[in-house]
Amino acid sequence: MAVYAIGDVQGCYDALKQLLDKLEFDPAVDRLWLAGDLVNRGPDSLATLRFIRQLGDRAITVLGNHDLHLLAIHADHKATRDPGLQAVLTAPDADEIIDWLRCRPLLHYDPALESILVHAGIYPGWTLVQAQQRAQELHDILCSDNYLEFIHHMYGNQPDRWDNQLEGWDRLRFICNSFTRMRYCEADGRLDLKDNGPPGRQPPGTLPWFEVAGRKIRTQRILFGHWSTLGLRQQENIVALDTGCVWGGELTALHIDAPAPTYTRISCPSYKEPG
Repeated sequence: MAVYAIGDVQGCYDALKQLLDKLEFDPAVDRLWLAGDLVNRGPDSLATLRFIRQLGDRAITVLGNHDLHLLAIHADHKATRDPGLQAVLTAPDADEIIDWLRCRPLLHYDPALESILVHAGIYPGWTLVQAQQRAQELHDILCSDNYLEFIHHMYGNQPDRWDNQLEGWDRLRFICNSFTRMRYCEADGRLDLKDNGPPGRQPPGTLPWFEVAGRKIRTQRILFGHWSTLGLRQQENIVALDTGCVWGGELTALHIDAPAPTYTRISCPSYKEPG
């Protein structure tokens, strides 16, 4: 048995299949961890969703910001011109796919592998237990019958700093932004959700979330995607896996349970031009 963690697929179904073939992935014994953003920008979001869904418990995927955006479009809260997302919305099994997608976790932790999977990261001021609790708060809302209420309050950059006294939509929005949108923080833990460039070009006074002093989770390995301009990076206990497949980069898999980290990558055609 092998466990592989894969960065953002973003509708690049053919690339995903090519990578799995290179890995000789066997769904009878192997397992996949996907770092979210299964959809959007790439050519075949529908096939990607159907494939991952049919793998059942052989694949674990966490929610990314593009996955949540698809939920908002399905709820008529946002519009899209992306043909891949439109294909999902008009598919005969669209409602079933959306119900499956919205109940994916925000965080997955395997104590045996001492590894955590999230889309964007974990807020530096949270311990693992706190992160698990806050991920569960949002998961419970998204899986409930009235999840549309959250979808209609999901967008926005405020509040930008955690406070244990946060309540209601403000609390859930901060949790959502931390797990699915975060890249940079100020030293005091304030989120900077505007900049998406590589480290070294960010606004003065901001740091990658994993470099903030006093970050709580230092023992368990944190696997994440979301940040294509960061690229493949292993630093202390973090592993960044988004290598920009949809932009003509690579799709990357990490063999999690290997004795030493083993990466497998394939080159991807440019499905989308940066801009």
